[in-house]
Amino acid sequence: MKALADTHVLIWWLGEPRRLSPAQRRILGRVSVESPLLVSDISLWEIANLVGRGRLTLDQPLRDWIEAAVAPPLVERLGISPAIAAEVAALPDTLHRDPVDRILIATARVHGATILTQDERLLGSKLAPTLG
Repeated sequence: MKALADTHVLIWWLGEPRRLSPAQRRILGRVSVESPLLVSDISLWEIANLVGRGRLTLDQPLRDWIEAAVAPPLVERLGISPAIAAEVAALPDTLHRDPVDRILIATARVHGATILTQDERLLGSKLAPTLG
C-alpha cells in the first residue's frame, strides 16, 4: 500500500507517535526504501504556516526539521503536478473548501495512495482511500 501522510500524521510520526492509531503505526513501521512514505509539499507549507503563526513548536529550527522530516529514502515528496491540479478542480463542490485537504485527496487519487489521517472530514469524504 502506498501511504500518503496527512500533515498531522507526519508531525506525530516524528514527535508524538503514541497519538497515531495502531494501524497507522503498523504502516509507518513498514516504511522502507522500496515503500517510502509519501508526503505532499502542501504539508510542508502547512507546517511552516503553523510554526509562523505560533500554533506549532518544533524541537529544532523549521528548515532543519522539514529537511529531516522529508529526507529520502524513507520519504518521497510529491509536488502539485498538472494531474493533481486538474484532479483538485474535478473534486465535487460538496467537499469542504480547505485547499490542503483538497490537494491531499487529489494527490492520493492521482498516485493511488491511501491517506493516513485522523481528520474526520477526510475520513468521511470517501473521495480517496483513508486509514484512521
